[in-house]
Amino acid sequence: MHKPEMILIDVDGTLVDSVPDLAYCVDTMMVQLGREPHGESRVRDWVGNGVERLVRRALIGQLDGEPDEADFERAYPLFLDLYAENTSKRSVLYPGVREGIDMLKAAGYKLGCVTNKAAQFTEPLLKDLGVYDDFSIVISGDSLPKKKPDPAPLLHVAQFFGCSPASALMIGDSVSDVTAARAAGFQIVCMSYGYNHGVDIREADPDAVIDSLLDIQPLLEQAA
Repeated sequence: MHKPEMILIDVDGTLVDSVPDLAYCVDTMMVQLGREPHGESRVRDWVGNGVERLVRRALIGQLDGEPDEADFERAYPLFLDLYAENTSKRSVLYPGVREGIDMLKAAGYKLGCVTNKAAQFTEPLLKDLGVYDDFSIVISGDSLPKKKPDPAPLLHVAQFFGCSPASALMIGDSVSDVTAARAAGFQIVCMSYGYNHGVDIREADPDAVIDSLLDIQPLLEQAA
């Protein structure tokens, strides 16, 4: 690895375990629709591409495919109302996140946040968990015309900081993060515990896989 000037960090599955809230909202939505709830373990495998995709997956009970559009049009507003009231009631920072952010700030790294979660949910979540002000810029899934796995959000933040992609690092948890980082010319480190639809993130071949945000410190210290 090369020593970066700026570090971008994903939210769901990287900073925050948001599945407990998302699963609650999915299951409550399903009950309101007169259907069987799925349970947290199944919902965990569907998270990672924004709440619209999550609702579509919940309606068909699987990762790939599309529900009846009329079903989606009925379900999506129910989910949005539920999630607006349950954005951070059950969600928590992963162990080591608070300490890892403090370490990166103390070391002088420029920090940004890039997520596919819509701003109306991203900002309250980060604020409620006490990390919003740690980032100089937060790019949500609807902040720009394109979102991950497109490289545009990453390149936007690099331009914001005045950094070249070669001097930037993305920390994420999914193949979407790896794809976006590679397309942007960023280095990419992934968390071992995140949301990657049940697939080991090592199969996506990031530059490194770590178990805690604090584990980034030795990698950065060894970087040229």
